[in-house]
Amino acid sequence: MKAVTFGEIMMRLNPKLYGRLVQAEGFDVTYAGAEASVAVSLAQFGVDAAFVSKLPENELGQAAINSLRRYGVDVSGVARGGERIGIYFVEKGASQRPGKVVYDRAHSAIACAQREDFAWEKIFAGAQWFHFTGITPALSEGLAAICEEACRTAKKMGLTVSCDLNYRNKLWTRAAAKETMTRLMRYVDVCIANEEDAKDVFGIEAEGSDVAGGKLNAAGYASVAKRLAETFGFEAVAFTLRESISANDNLWSGMLYRGGALYTSAKYKIHIVDRLGGGDSFGGGLIYAFLNGYGAQEAIEFAAAASCLKHTIEGDFNLVTVNEVRSLAGGNATGRVQR
Repeated sequence: MKAVTFGEIMMRLNPKLYGRLVQAEGFDVTYAGAEASVAVSLAQFGVDAAFVSKLPENELGQAAINSLRRYGVDVSGVARGGERIGIYFVEKGASQRPGKVVYDRAHSAIACAQREDFAWEKIFAGAQWFHFTGITPALSEGLAAICEEACRTAKKMGLTVSCDLNYRNKLWTRAAAKETMTRLMRYVDVCIANEEDAKDVFGIEAEGSDVAGGKLNAAGYASVAKRLAETFGFEAVAFTLRESISANDNLWSGMLYRGGALYTSAKYKIHIVDRLGGGDSFGGGLIYAFLNGYGAQEAIEFAAAASCLKHTIEGDFNLVTVNEVRSLAGGNATGRVQR
């Protein structure tokens, strides 16, 4: 099995522990990005996972590549060139203080990429799955066109295409997102979103939910999933559902609409170590489950359990095994030490 993901990998900088950005006298350095995180998840599950991007031909670009190679991701499709790697600064939230992310990614190498940087037919050779997120086309008009070319080629070659809507209001407006993502949705088979994305991108809102207040109405999201599937012809629509008790404690579950039926996962109460990458780990789990022929209920249980475990790991990457995910999905949630 081979899956290809396409997007930006950035340098992540965060103060020690729960320090605020204004307090920082130094930063911990890791590398991450939505599609890169999905590729790492898949590689940990034993999938031949390839990540495609563009990075500068310098030590920082190489460090980002090395961070993926370390976990078994194929980076042969990463183009080299451009002036800089994107950066984002992370301030972890605690208790009633929310976390914050500050981006410094304008004019990054991938945002300035050219069509000739990517030989899609070669990249997709032998692959069964292609994944991207709404972050990638938001980075530039040129990259949106490249993303559409990738989707078109993937469909022509018979790949399943998935997209996590991943709306980021710091990258583009809702109007721009709706216009571009509507055009891209014609190629998508599996749509992934969180509790806010469908409203932000397509104006489809779950009734009876108060996302800011941490109150979600499952029936409302079932209606949203059905409307998305009917509007765009998706084979499946999956949601992550986060109910925030505080910055440290969340309730977490997943929902899958497939074949006209709705499936919901177990709900997990999570004490969070690092919440970034939660949605990407859900996507990685879902893609793995679909690639392996899981039934709908088993697939959503696997995806939700995988993303639950990600919240316990520092950094954006979900470094867990299939057996660990299956154990949690099977009910082993005590967290007892394994000897």
